[in-house]
Amino acid sequence: MKILITGAQGQLGQDVVAICSQAGFEVVGCSRADLDITDEAQCLQVVTEHRPDCIIHCAAYTAVDAAESDIDGAFLVNAIGTRNVAMAAEQVGAKLVYISTDYVFNGESGKPYLEYDLVDPQTVYGKSKYAGEQMTRDFCTRWFIVRTSWVFGLHGGNFVKTMLRLGQDKPLLQVVNDQKGSPTYTVDLACFLVDLITTEKYGIYHASNSGSCTWYEFTEMIFTEAKKELGLSITAKLQPCSTEQFPRPAKRPSNSVMEHLAIRVNGLEELPHWKDGLRRFMLEMKQQPDLYL
Repeated sequence: MKILITGAQGQLGQDVVAICSQAGFEVVGCSRADLDITDEAQCLQVVTEHRPDCIIHCAAYTAVDAAESDIDGAFLVNAIGTRNVAMAAEQVGAKLVYISTDYVFNGESGKPYLEYDLVDPQTVYGKSKYAGEQMTRDFCTRWFIVRTSWVFGLHGGNFVKTMLRLGQDKPLLQVVNDQKGSPTYTVDLACFLVDLITTEKYGIYHASNSGSCTWYEFTEMIFTEAKKELGLSITAKLQPCSTEQFPRPAKRPSNSVMEHLAIRVNGLEELPHWKDGLRRFMLEMKQQPDLYL
């Protein structure tokens, strides 16, 4: 199987390229320099040239706060860019995997979100990503929409790396304790995508690591594992705080936990627990300290 991956230099994209290659697929990794998804003609040209069996669409506008004042930019990439990729995929008969987000929900539910719950995005980012879901469904016949949350990995910036840096620099660190979600290790998500694309089980999937926690609880475990696996000296005193104490341009969901109903009913394998993913992430960081120090 030949796989074309957009956003191949991004945090998720780099691991998707690596895991797909390890699985024996022929991989075409397209960075922003290789493929500007907002250029319809270029999308069609690149996809037609390579004629992949599947496109994993990782390229996205992910700056949640910046999107609030850059509406055109967010929709250009997440909606129009996705339309261009979807139309190109359809032209060559390729399967399309669109990576979406928990931000398509309003975050106010008292229980985990099912794939078939009504969406109600509260931010420009969430609305633009949902628009991408609509473009995927409207312009491509063979599609998977994969919603994920709280992503962390070796490549690029993320919450884990930020907390490791602040934990060594700050005497006191306040972390929000009233937002709940499921941290997701990019390697585990990439492995799930590899399993998914070999099927014809199209539809919407929620794919995050199993289990849930608050950002504060996540940070506690980050510090515990960093001391144990990396031998880091964490000097910061950790203190829980509320969302109201840290106002941001984009509203944060209080509940980002997603139920993995589609994974179970389609007979696919659940992603490991987030604590297990974090532990393996730390071990990988230990092997490549230049990526976080």
